[in-house]
Amino acid sequence: MSNIPQIKIPATYIRGGTSKGVFFRQQDLPEAAQVPGAARDALLLRVIGSPDPYGKQTDGMGGATSSTSKTVILSKSSQPDHDVDYLFGQISIDKPFVDWSGNCGNLSAAVGSFAVSGGLVEASRIPQNGTVVVRIWQANISKTIIAHVPITNGEVQETGDFELDGVTFPAAEVQVEFMDPADGEGAMFPTGNLVDDLDVPGVGTLKVTMINAGIPTIFVNAEAIGYTGTELQDAINNDDKALAMFETIRAHGAVRMGLIDNIEEAAQRQHTPKIAFLAPPAEYTSSSGKQVTTDDIDLLVRALSMGKLHHAMMGTAAVAIGTAAAIPGTLVNLAAGGGERTAVRFGHPSGTLRVGAEATENNGEWSVVKAVMSRSARVLMEGWVRVPGDSF
Repeated sequence: MSNIPQIKIPATYIRGGTSKGVFFRQQDLPEAAQVPGAARDALLLRVIGSPDPYGKQTDGMGGATSSTSKTVILSKSSQPDHDVDYLFGQISIDKPFVDWSGNCGNLSAAVGSFAVSGGLVEASRIPQNGTVVVRIWQANISKTIIAHVPITNGEVQETGDFELDGVTFPAAEVQVEFMDPADGEGAMFPTGNLVDDLDVPGVGTLKVTMINAGIPTIFVNAEAIGYTGTELQDAINNDDKALAMFETIRAHGAVRMGLIDNIEEAAQRQHTPKIAFLAPPAEYTSSSGKQVTTDDIDLLVRALSMGKLHHAMMGTAAVAIGTAAAIPGTLVNLAAGGGERTAVRFGHPSGTLRVGAEATENNGEWSVVKAVMSRSARVLMEGWVRVPGDSF
């Protein structure tokens, strides 16, 4: 009978925005896991409790949802004029797979705080009281994120009265700026079009906006696929036929965006692209019982992550929403009423969110300098995680 002792690894369990994840400093990981590869992936899978055929992640730190099956590795930045390198791993729940293809916008709100408390930001830059600006290099997508972290009595302030729909309790506000959120080559619209006709077998030809901003995202009108845009999680996640339809649309959109070569590859790229459906403003009751009125929002958006409808909104998808809303003629912009705008308020299953973005057009090419939103973050537990010594 095997009896391999467990090892313990310094780690911190943090809520960032509407997500939770296990945060590590790279230097604290076992040597074999300090570099990309099979050992690192195996370790993170075991920490979170995947793959789990029961879908519960009972034997790990994961929470059995895409929002809570996440890991973060931070290190002193290798980039000039940055404080910290931020690497994000989205852990599959039921498969032995770590997706490194994109960022987590929600956990981005916790990166600055963890970098400060973890000694990854120069002490001379941290005020006794005030705000420290943490420049983050997002290593998955090679982008800069700027987090404005509140400091009280020389330490990160986590409590406060900022309320974020999708999070039960108030906390301190952390403003996050996603700089130049389009992809590395600047191809914000990979097909060159603001709106495309996407042929989806078994579904039909759909009008879609496909954008690389924050995270690659496919937007489709709710009405075109039989929805109103006011749906909550159970209306989608309890409908296997609907989930299969969304995955089919996502796979064909991924091919059209050039992210994969054929639809079969989509199963190994679960984190990106995202798929979202949208509609003009309408009244609805959020999952918390809060009434959302047409005065509160400019449009409705529902987004799926890792094959399920998200309970609120992914931070990176919010960047895509804000960016697309700022560009006249996209489906997002049209659902919000059209015209030029520098911010948009949208309704999601848990309530509302505001995100700002400024777009400019030059010789027919659109670009966005940055997208801005406010989130919050709070340390839930710190110490060590334990894994069997032969798990990686």
